[in-house]
This record gives sequence, C-alpha cells and structure tokens, in this order.
Amino acid sequence: MHVQEWLDTVPAAAVYAVVALVIGLESLGIPLPGEIILVSAALLSSQHGGIDPLVLGVCASAGAVIGDSIGYAIGRKGGRPLLAWLGGKFPKHFSEGHVATAERSFQKWGMWAVFFGRFVALLRIFAGPLAGVLRMPYWKFLIANVLGGILWAGGTTAVIYYVGVVAESWLKRFSWLGLVLAVAIGIASMLIVKRKAGKVQPEPEPEPATAGE
Repeated sequence: MHVQEWLDTVPAAAVYAVVALVIGLESLGIPLPGEIILVSAALLSSQHGGIDPLVLGVCASAGAVIGDSIGYAIGRKGGRPLLAWLGGKFPKHFSEGHVATAERSFQKWGMWAVFFGRFVALLRIFAGPLAGVLRMPYWKFLIANVLGGILWAGGTTAVIYYVGVVAESWLKRFSWLGLVLAVAIGIASMLIVKRKAGKVQPEPEPEPATAGE
C-alpha cells in the first residue's frame, strides 16, 4: 500500500503523530523516510478536509527540532564511538566516507551546515548527532536547528499543499474540458457521417423486361 493511501485510512490525529514521530526519529539519526512521509501527508491535506496543513506543518517542525536536539545530546555524550557503532548498524548511511564528508561540511560551514543540512537527506540524518560529537556550542546549534527545521518542514508542507490544491483544481477543469471535447467530437463525427451518407445516391433499380424484348 502506498504511504498516502495508508495515511488516508487513519484519523487526522494519527497522521500528525506519525509525521512528527518519523521526522523526529530521522532527525535523531535513524534512517527513515521522513521527507516521503511529510510530502505524502501534505498532499493528502490538500485533498482531505480533516487534515489541517497548518497543524501538520507545526507537528513536522516540532518533530524536526526536537529530534535534532535529542540527536545532538546523544552525539555529545556518545562521541566518536557512537559514530563507529552507527556505522556498524547502518553501513549504508553511516559509512566512514559519509561521516568524513559530513564532518568536512561541519568544519567548513559550522552552524550553516546544520541549517542547510536540513534540506539534504544525508545531512538531515547526521546533523544532530554529528554536531554533538564535534561539540558545536548548543546555542549555535539550536538557532540553526530551529530555523532550518521550521523552514524545511513548514515550507515543504506549504508548497506541497498548494501544489496539490492547484493540481486538483486543474484536473477538475481538465475533466470537464475532456467531457466537452468528447461530446463535441461525437457530434462532429455524427454530422460528418450523416453528410457523407446523404451524398451517396442510391443506384436506380433495373426496369422489368417487356415481352417483346
């Protein structure tokens, strides 16, 4: 079952909770499809009157900020042994190459890596724990975390919601245009066939032969 179809089967409160939980766990450092869940829920909100996009954006932002903060605390306490442990559990996401790339980004950009990392799938998983491991001052991390989380989660929700509304409106207009076009084609075809049929003259029947012939 598709994510959006599954979300459509649960109450609105459960949708908010699932979005906040999945995004929070992803931000904490667990590889989960947070962006897919958020996009699916935002698209659903454009078609489902029971799901408020504003509440959805707030829940997604809260999950992102809280998850990142917990990840920061875990990374600060666990240090580099934590990254090695994560590399053993999730080699695809926490390989030495990925960790080194993320670390270079943090060393070069500092708190901006936390902010812009929210918009990159790999850095979104790394941001909290790695900032803690590298002992970035928490106030810097918090500012970048809050701003990035709200802009990413809230912005994604708003964009997908309005795209869904516009797309649905366009599809409705298209369906009416398609119906009108189909009727017009049907009438035109009928008139053409009738006109051609009228041009076909019936062949005269042969006269009966007389007795003298």
